[in-house]
Amino acid sequence: MIVECASCHASNRLPAARLTDKAKCAACKAALLPLSRPIPIESVEDFDELVRESKAPVLVDFWADWCGPCHAVAPELVKVAGERAGKVVVAKVDTEALQQVAARFAIRSIPTMILFEHGKESKRVSGVMPASAILQQLAL
Repeated sequence: MIVECASCHASNRLPAARLTDKAKCAACKAALLPLSRPIPIESVEDFDELVRESKAPVLVDFWADWCGPCHAVAPELVKVAGERAGKVVVAKVDTEALQQVAARFAIRSIPTMILFEHGKESKRVSGVMPASAILQQLAL
């Protein structure tokens, strides 16, 4: 997984299994973890590794850049990531860039958020909603 440093914006490679541990940026030594913001998924391999290896539940936002409602829910997911930092990993999958992943989970409408626990889908919600509703509906 590639995690961008919030301080210097350097890209840091971390194994998905360590995303709930402590880590520092290789460039500036600022704390990288716990993740307090959503991380973009760049490849099918990264997605598979994250869902399979993460010790924490993974909340994946399936979205597209052209989708207005996706942009509306994005700040709410930032709130979820901040409120549940270290307990839940929030990730974003661009359905246009990773069509294979979207097809695998039969994503028919966006935004759709899927919670993965122990490598398997456990809950799913679709549509724009505030962070509190996302947390409540997914029992986070």
